[in-house]
Amino acid sequence: MGKTTGFLEFDRKVEAYVPVEERIKNYKEFTKPLKANELKNQGARCMDCGIPFCHSGCPLGNLIPDFNDAVYQGKWEKAAKILHSTNNFPEFTGRLCPAPCEEACVLGINEDPVSIENIEKNIVETAFKNGWITPEPPIKRTGKKVAIIGSGPAGLAAAQQLNRAGHTVTVFERDEKVGGLLRYGIPDFKMEKSVIDRRLEILEKEGIEFETSVNVGVDIKAQDLKKDFDAIVLCGGATVRRGLPIPGADAEGVVQAMDFLPQNNRKVDGIPYQGEELSAKGKNVIVIGGGDTGSDCIGTSIRHGAKSVVNFEIMPKGTPDRPADQPWPFWPMRLRTSTSHKEGAERVFSISTKKFNTDKSGKLKSLTTVEVAWVKAPGQRPQLKEVEGSEKDWPCDLALLALGFTGSETTIADQLGLELDQRTNIKASEANYKTNVPGVFAAGDQRRGQSLIVWAISEGRQAAYHVDSYLMGQSNLPLKGEGDLPRI
Repeated sequence: MGKTTGFLEFDRKVEAYVPVEERIKNYKEFTKPLKANELKNQGARCMDCGIPFCHSGCPLGNLIPDFNDAVYQGKWEKAAKILHSTNNFPEFTGRLCPAPCEEACVLGINEDPVSIENIEKNIVETAFKNGWITPEPPIKRTGKKVAIIGSGPAGLAAAQQLNRAGHTVTVFERDEKVGGLLRYGIPDFKMEKSVIDRRLEILEKEGIEFETSVNVGVDIKAQDLKKDFDAIVLCGGATVRRGLPIPGADAEGVVQAMDFLPQNNRKVDGIPYQGEELSAKGKNVIVIGGGDTGSDCIGTSIRHGAKSVVNFEIMPKGTPDRPADQPWPFWPMRLRTSTSHKEGAERVFSISTKKFNTDKSGKLKSLTTVEVAWVKAPGQRPQLKEVEGSEKDWPCDLALLALGFTGSETTIADQLGLELDQRTNIKASEANYKTNVPGVFAAGDQRRGQSLIVWAISEGRQAAYHVDSYLMGQSNLPLKGEGDLPRI
């Protein structure tokens, strides 16, 4: 795989970025692609490992050494076929995935790992540029009808796989356009929405039907849908937002990230939105939550023209290197700095917000915090302790809550009599994705809880196999890590 001595000859190299002062003026993607010979050298770094741990690091089981070698050999169309054999949407993961495959790369034990994610992105972009990705509708239809609720990555992956098996697939989406959080939660500076639309055109030409602005459970009763379809796959995500139950949480200016980001994405796309405009312009903004959503709020606030942006994280500051108790090839909780963090945000770790303070009109004017420490006793989980005398007031006109999600909405589950887990996610077996109601399956965040895009695609693919088996008695669809090479 690759060049035998490539990992000794070439250093890791990834895309460069447009300078901060230029890129914050708009919502365009701002990466600068590598040249063809540079990408070839990056593919050459793949080590021909005895055991490619990148396979197990990737939730999709992508055949990474195989497409790396094809890139090194200059066989880009072959690389595209290999990549698409396990991943329906590498243009999404190549931009947005945190790359657990790279943390599991054998080269990463003592050197910088292979730049797998960047190679993946360039493979799919080369394939689109050269017209290698074309609609491939099924040769024949089975006569079975499948409804998929939710058009995020899990729903889209399940839809494409089941359509390939010959079933007639309809995807229901309650928003105006297809894409779920890919469209409404991910800022355009991380992924422009033309990337979604380009793939949707392929899916539609393959025969998948999309019903937008249809809220199943409200506009259509779930029981009625079950009568009309042979199977239902629930891919609605984990959309119940986590709040911050402290004094002043209902103040004007305390806003959920998933109100702030979708509204901005609609504005960028020219889609009308309801309610008052949520703008960070000229404001002291504090983003509470240190994950990807918090980072997206930071980049968006800076593009609005915020006066200042501060990011709070309750966890302690991580180390740049892998922690000793999180050895290779496991995913390490190390310090991760996003491109948005580098655009002008202050980061504060080990801090907890105690209350939101308002003026006489009820508008947010500041918030009060306390420093915290994580105390670990032998044999016990770490306990959060407040540091006495560390209270501090911070000026704040807009507080964005990026605290994740607590589970799934339950309207459809209530109508169908579905069992839920302790976090209100749909209870479905990982062995076959079946719920307690025959013919109803669940996949993605709505089954496993808040997770990664790459996991959602994997779940959609796995669920499709089991839905196909349920409908036909067997399935030829691939499971994780199994190639489907005739298709790209």
